[in-house]
Amino acid sequence: MTTGLWQELAPLLRNRTFTDLTHAFHPGQPRFAAFPDESREALFDMEKGDGFTAHRYSIVGQWGTHVDPPSHFVRGGRTLDQIPVDQMVLPLVVLDISQRVHTDADATPTRGDIKDWESRNGAIPAGSFVALRTGWSHRWPDPEAMANKDESGTSHTPGWSQEVLGCLIEERGVAAVGHEQTDTDPGMATSQQDFSLETYVLAQDKWQIELLAHLDDLPESGGVLMASWAKPLGGSGFPARVFAIH
Repeated sequence: MTTGLWQELAPLLRNRTFTDLTHAFHPGQPRFAAFPDESREALFDMEKGDGFTAHRYSIVGQWGTHVDPPSHFVRGGRTLDQIPVDQMVLPLVVLDISQRVHTDADATPTRGDIKDWESRNGAIPAGSFVALRTGWSHRWPDPEAMANKDESGTSHTPGWSQEVLGCLIEERGVAAVGHEQTDTDPGMATSQQDFSLETYVLAQDKWQIELLAHLDDLPESGGVLMASWAKPLGGSGFPARVFAIH
């Protein structure tokens, strides 16, 4: 046992870039409108003479960069503790629509985006994680900029489309998806309480990561995504730590 997996893995990681795709969460950050804000209390504080520091956090599971398992929207769906750890290390695909979003905040991806990606990189791998790059994470942590509401209260944010999600899940067999904005569905849909795209993803027994950061630092193919989170029994969502190796 003088050699092992690390000796094989270490050369593969040497000179690679590690990109953190996670926002640090905090009180007052952007969030789904129906959720209460975070509260945080120092139960013990070295600055006040205690021998150690420990905080109590009160948060909704879907807080900051977070994971949504199927049970978030689907009765009887897999909960966080039921997602195996071998699904937390996945090939990474980045679909980039940020240029369209720059001129149209309501932009969504099309099958043409998949066709263009595959013309450059080959078929999207089965079992991969597909991240939608919109550039929206640059608005963090400004709640008003993230929501981008007009005078009528309608939110104008990018999101996924049914045709693209259907292709990725049913034809390409991806394992999970993620995005920079607060919701899977575009803002004009969520403003009408329409969360049909998020429901669709989770009903296919897939999981997703919302509020990703730094997707513009990633190549569109060839990277690996690693996502991890706490393991609450029966959990329906939790802040996640997500990063890419490329």
